[in-house]
Amino acid sequence: MEGAGSWDALEWTKIDPISRSVSLVKCDFLLEAEEVVAEGYGVVLVNTDEAGTVLVTNYRILFLSEGTRNIIPLGTVPLATIEKIGKIAVKGQLVPRQPEKNPSQRLLQVIGKDMRIIVFGFRPRTKQRRAIFDALLRWTKPAGLWDLYAFVSGPSKFRNTNPKLRLLNEYFRLIGRRSHRASMSIVEDCSFTVGNELWRISSVNANYSLCQTYPFALIVPKSISDEEILQASNFRARGRFPVITWCHPGTGAVLARSSQPLVGLMMNVRSNMDEKLVSALCSNLSGVMGTRRKLYIADARPRKNALANGAMGGGSESSSNYFQSEIVFFGIDNIHAMRESLARLREYLDTHGATSSDGMSSFLRHGGWTWGGGNLSSMSASVSTLGDSGWLIHVQSVLAGSAWIAARVALESASVLVHCSDGWDRTTQLVSLASLLLDPYYRTLAGFQALVEKDWLAFGHPFSDRFGLPTISGGGNTLFELSRQSSTGSYSSSPMRQSSGSFTTQATSSSHSQASNNSSPIFLQWVDCIAQLARMYPLAFEFSSTFLVDFLDCVLSCRFGNFLCNSEKERQQCSVSEACGCLWAYLTDLRNSEGKSHVHYNLFYDPSKHNGPLLPPAAALAPTLWPQFHLRWACPSEAQVGELEAQCRNMAMRFSELQKAKEVAERKAKEVAATVESLTADLLRERQLNTSAVNLAKKASKENAAIKRAIQSLGFKVHFSGNGDCTVDIEANPPVSPQVSMYSYSQRESDDPIQCDEKSDLSVSITVVGDEVLPNNPITRVCESLCPMRTRDGGCRWPDAGCAQFGSQFVGLRANFDAFDRLSIYDSHFDSDKR
Repeated sequence: MEGAGSWDALEWTKIDPISRSVSLVKCDFLLEAEEVVAEGYGVVLVNTDEAGTVLVTNYRILFLSEGTRNIIPLGTVPLATIEKIGKIAVKGQLVPRQPEKNPSQRLLQVIGKDMRIIVFGFRPRTKQRRAIFDALLRWTKPAGLWDLYAFVSGPSKFRNTNPKLRLLNEYFRLIGRRSHRASMSIVEDCSFTVGNELWRISSVNANYSLCQTYPFALIVPKSISDEEILQASNFRARGRFPVITWCHPGTGAVLARSSQPLVGLMMNVRSNMDEKLVSALCSNLSGVMGTRRKLYIADARPRKNALANGAMGGGSESSSNYFQSEIVFFGIDNIHAMRESLARLREYLDTHGATSSDGMSSFLRHGGWTWGGGNLSSMSASVSTLGDSGWLIHVQSVLAGSAWIAARVALESASVLVHCSDGWDRTTQLVSLASLLLDPYYRTLAGFQALVEKDWLAFGHPFSDRFGLPTISGGGNTLFELSRQSSTGSYSSSPMRQSSGSFTTQATSSSHSQASNNSSPIFLQWVDCIAQLARMYPLAFEFSSTFLVDFLDCVLSCRFGNFLCNSEKERQQCSVSEACGCLWAYLTDLRNSEGKSHVHYNLFYDPSKHNGPLLPPAAALAPTLWPQFHLRWACPSEAQVGELEAQCRNMAMRFSELQKAKEVAERKAKEVAATVESLTADLLRERQLNTSAVNLAKKASKENAAIKRAIQSLGFKVHFSGNGDCTVDIEANPPVSPQVSMYSYSQRESDDPIQCDEKSDLSVSITVVGDEVLPNNPITRVCESLCPMRTRDGGCRWPDAGCAQFGSQFVGLRANFDAFDRLSIYDSHFDSDKR
């Protein structure tokens, strides 16, 4: 509501009551197996003062604009992402004697785990709010795990591969056995127990009998047997004994994780097997014989909390009991503090954002808790409110602890054992973030998936408990917590505090509030830490901040089954990988549509710049709000920090297109150059052939002239016809008789495409006129005396010579060019006067 400043500014009378059935609604936008279960028309999204239609499906709340029927993102929330819902009735100033003109406004507030608080306004006396509220009660917290949309929709095209295979492949990578590939056969017969000189993969927990929240395969020291592991597990809370989660390929240093030791109230209970197992993590330093590396035991809790746990049998280790060890406390608060902190941050963003759940901009608020109206001193109050949320302090604590662990491993080649109370919340945050700092592989998309599946899913982070979802261990009877007081205080601090009228709230409280209090944004906080690191090291990560936002949205929505249940064992019991779709396959499919130009890829990623560990100094660990996630609903325009990156991405795409066009042009230029070169070579060959033909023609012409002169010198007349035929007449012969062809010479260059100046068709024909050839003919005698082919005995050295057949050895002979080429005719044979 622009400039409204009050709930009463909503003009409800402008929205005519509409009655439609769900079947008439255009549902092309519904996902597979998504069904509409409730609807509300003429509803107002108070945050933006937009009127439209609210649909509740078995997967999400959909808000469609009234005119265009487009989906409004702010009002569209997956049901699993909803943390709380509440009905609110706001009453305006009553006019005396006309109470019916001021009906109470029917509002429905939805609080999401993704930092949004939205409010829908319904027309009074339409019962639409009741229908929407009841549908949300039914579908936001289904009675059983199998009622979740992930099971209803099935795997579809995003089928999952067995996560056990991916875990084993990551183990093989860590211990340097990259040539090994996991298969279901080696999983079933437990033949995956390979190792190196220091560590081995153990199948001691193959059936989850040793620890129900650990994976089926574990990396342990090679010097420790499975029987010793069984004994050591009794000394740790929930049987979560120390195991290796990452090992340095060069130095042999390791990151290990466990739960707290059960040292008791007096901190004096010990376990020889546990101490031996922990000591085995400190292998000898490479290159220094007999010198063992140092061990740090990092307790994520505040020291006082660790001591307090001693009253319940827990506690912390004593450095005197563990060889060459040092105990360090990080002081990170528990899950309840994180939940309260995020709720306060959400309240701050909703109150001081550009638009909030009461439809007001922070610049239009009155009072001292927002800045505007000339009250500049309230600016510091606003910043103080952000600080009071404590969220950034908690993020900084996790970052600092992880950076400290990574520095010990990278700089000192020390091993670090990390634990908190149960070893699945703060412990997982620290070891996974430290692994990401140490190993560049985890900063790629494939490595990020391997890291999440190993340290979060396989090692039993209770996702269902932290997200408030049903589990098989709880029987699926936990109810949805609707009460706001448990996390954010009373409604007096809600966005409706500025209403000019009065309001009352109606919410349904769960009878299992204790169970719902186990929800906490631990995983969200870890992803926030990665976003902070990506801001500090923009060249080090293959994935972008947009990928982290989309990934987190997919996790919170529970559209896929990867993050359901509390452990690997529970997911196996529910056959999640077979019955539900795979989040990783979905994200991969998105990226494949555009390749490296997809927004999930970091445009500035350069692995050569950070091919080693990232070790941020303490001064750099100053986190800020993550705009793309924290501000996207409360401050949408300010959250577009990726706009510059988008422009760079567009430029990069354009450059890529130009580069491809250049490559195509270069290929065509090479083809044209090759064609020109080929044509040039052909032209040279044609020129050579032409030259050769001209030379042959000249040579033939000279020889023809020589033959003519030779024949004329013998007293014959040579007549040339128009076609090049030559006729020789013998004048001494009596009466003329028919001409008998004795010799013809022809040379044709018809195959030569290039015409020459000389005659291309040269023909010589010599004929003798006479009735018969007499052996004593004077011409014959001349021939016999002049023919160089004549032998002494009267024979002829010219095989098949025509002259021999006709009794003449020169005149009237039919010859070819090769024969005349061997015939030597000298100038002395010819009369110089007749030339």
